[in-house]
Amino acid sequence: MNDKKIIDFTNGNPIKHILRFYWPLLMTSMLQQLYNFVDVMIVGKGLGDSAFASVGNMSSIFFLIVGFSFGLANGFGVPIAQSFGAKDYSQLRHRIAGTIQLSAILAVFLTSFSVTILPLALRLMNTDEALMSNCLKYGYIVFGGISMSICYNVSAAMLRALGDSRTPLKAIIISSVINLSLDSLLIFVFHMGVEGAAIATVVSQLISATICINRLRKIDIIQLKSSDFKNESKIYTSLFSNGLPMAFMNSITAIGCMVVQHNINAYGIDYTTAYSACSKYLNLFMNPAATSGNAMSAYTSQNYGAKEYGRIKDGLKVCLSISFITYVILGSVMVLFPRALAGLLISGEAPIQLVCEYLPICGLTIIFVDCLFVIRSGVQGMGHPVPPMWSGVLEMVLRIAVISFFIDKVGFKAAAFAEISAWSGALIMNLIAFCKILAPKLGEGKKNVPFLAMLKTKMQ
Repeated sequence: MNDKKIIDFTNGNPIKHILRFYWPLLMTSMLQQLYNFVDVMIVGKGLGDSAFASVGNMSSIFFLIVGFSFGLANGFGVPIAQSFGAKDYSQLRHRIAGTIQLSAILAVFLTSFSVTILPLALRLMNTDEALMSNCLKYGYIVFGGISMSICYNVSAAMLRALGDSRTPLKAIIISSVINLSLDSLLIFVFHMGVEGAAIATVVSQLISATICINRLRKIDIIQLKSSDFKNESKIYTSLFSNGLPMAFMNSITAIGCMVVQHNINAYGIDYTTAYSACSKYLNLFMNPAATSGNAMSAYTSQNYGAKEYGRIKDGLKVCLSISFITYVILGSVMVLFPRALAGLLISGEAPIQLVCEYLPICGLTIIFVDCLFVIRSGVQGMGHPVPPMWSGVLEMVLRIAVISFFIDKVGFKAAAFAEISAWSGALIMNLIAFCKILAPKLGEGKKNVPFLAMLKTKMQ
């Protein structure tokens, strides 16, 4: 196989491989976040704070549905990467074929489910009646086209499993330009309101999915035949055993966020607007560390499949270093410039002041979630998605408990405290799981590295 876009993580310099994989992945993820950010900024500046709050209010529900599909896609990617690392190309093709079959079923189910539950979910979140109409308009269009998002997530996860982070970057660059152009055209020229933003999102996802699929069709080792789709039950079991816990982890986390949103919405549109802005910035500034987690997942999966257990500790060191550097830079921005950040998205003084309470607190403590992304992805990459799933349950419980207890006492700051407690609890649980899973394997792998040396390296 001679394909420069595909990276074999089981050989060569771990730092070089991870960074080569990380930068296109980071640019992809940042562009995705950026166009989501500019998308809502166009809505806020073009249609006002109320429309901005309506679109932002959809974030938790969107994460519940899309997060489920994203987790499932990433979970499917783990056994695919393990097969690639083990150089078992027959099994690789069967697992890709099974992923395609299961994803098609998922798309039909999630489209029907999300459109059906949307009104109920909005009311359970205590959505203000002034926002309800725009939320429904936006939600029905986005969820009606959710199969486009699923298609992109699955195809991009396959490419990442094979070490290709460049094609998703190309897809996002093109789809971002299309999305922002359509946003401006439909909102400012055709005056379509939030429906225009929703249509632009669906169309851009279709474009990005098409680009990734075309790339997959050109990779020699995964040229599928009809026999590859005739899978044994163990293929589906392998995919589901990795995919479902990761999908449920995302959905459980989303439920906790929806409860936080419910409590926030009860305090009025100013709180809803501020929380929408804070969520956008939090997602944007967590992104580099989340991307290092994705790199850790692909790197770990391939080496775990190849039984190169000793190399996993090297990947851990590199990815944690990336997370720490991004924490210093982006955490400082959140602490030092909250008002300037708020003013980019919203205009009301009351919600801006609330944002100024939230961002500095999270900026100081975002290192916890930055490390969580890496450690949790390592656990998942070793084929153990259940501990991260239970850590998602812990996140949900902690978010709900903190927001419910503190919001009447400290106001909007309680939302920040809820995030910090969730990050900390999940990090501790995943760190324990990572050490317990990898420790016995280090004596079995091709390169025996003492476990205490791994811990010493990780702490440096």
